[in-house]
Amino acid sequence: MSITAERRTALIDEYKTGPNDTGSPEVQVALLSERIVNLTDHLKTHAKDFHSRRGLLVLVGQRRGLLDYLKRKDQSRYQTLIGRLGLRR
Repeated sequence: MSITAERRTALIDEYKTGPNDTGSPEVQVALLSERIVNLTDHLKTHAKDFHSRRGLLVLVGQRRGLLDYLKRKDQSRYQTLIGRLGLRR
């Protein structure tokens, strides 16, 4: 259910903006998106797991906040990121 270390480093390498980048909005949104996908799959089989559902909603809110920040700061980076991740809006 959680992200493995190898998958985490692969996501960081894919979405980083510089050589030592691990905390840019792009990386953070990519990691949150991976966790959201994992939790969504978990909730498909465990429909009554309301604690995980609340955690999912918190993660979606965090991702939305980061995306709003990125949209305010740099529109082109925002458009590129949602295109790469396949997110709507």
